[in-house]
Amino acid sequence: MPARFDLPPEHPHVAVVTIDRADRANSLDPETLRDLARHWRRINDDDGIRVAVLTGAGRRVFCAGMDMTKTIPASQALARGEEIDPLDFEGLRAAGEATLVEAALRVPLIAAVNGHARAGGFDLMLAAELRYAVPEATFALEEVALGLYPTGQATVALPRQIPAVHANHLLYTAQPIDAEHALRIGLLNELVPAERLMERTFEVADQIAGNAPLAVRATLAGVRELEGMGRENAYSRQEELGKPLRRTEDAREAQRAFVEKRAPRFTGR
Repeated sequence: MPARFDLPPEHPHVAVVTIDRADRANSLDPETLRDLARHWRRINDDDGIRVAVLTGAGRRVFCAGMDMTKTIPASQALARGEEIDPLDFEGLRAAGEATLVEAALRVPLIAAVNGHARAGGFDLMLAAELRYAVPEATFALEEVALGLYPTGQATVALPRQIPAVHANHLLYTAQPIDAEHALRIGLLNELVPAERLMERTFEVADQIAGNAPLAVRATLAGVRELEGMGRENAYSRQEELGKPLRRTEDAREAQRAFVEKRAPRFTGR
């Protein structure tokens, strides 16, 4: 399985997805795209999962983007109207879901960037709400150097996440930037030594998973919905989003825990 799915017992409510093609720079071939789409669906269907983590196998590359020997040729053949292998077709059809362009997660996603993030790998990182990376990582959107349009997250999400001048440099030059630069322009939360990357990622994942799950999901959905909305409408809408949470059992449990001076035990109800 080129993309693994794990539920580590020592980190309750956390799902880990690992792109496991280190010998192919963790590139996204059709089979990997199918795996990723299936894993994201599983996360969205499981109320017990409160946060997801995405990383790559090995210590060199997070994800190099679409597989240049399999995915890109199949995509170009399909664009020319040629018949392709049915499994390759299924992989291409799953690409939007696999890269979280067409189907967003309903829980926060943390990217543990263990190495270089290029093209489609950069796109996958952009889909994550939180990002921790090793100092050796580099970041690039290389599509225009290959005669392609960056059809994933890049032209939509990137200019909304960082200042336009930095987004434009990445999009139009196709040149990589190092991890310090990525941190400085706001692409990353933190740089972490390789030996502590997953430890730090799980620290944050456990903090999120320990909060009231309905509140986390509603807040995530609200942030997405309110983006770009007018100020007055946004304030009105956030009140609509927040009101139902005040009636939940989790909200009552938080109040009881505060009075009793103990940690709350949230159930997602």
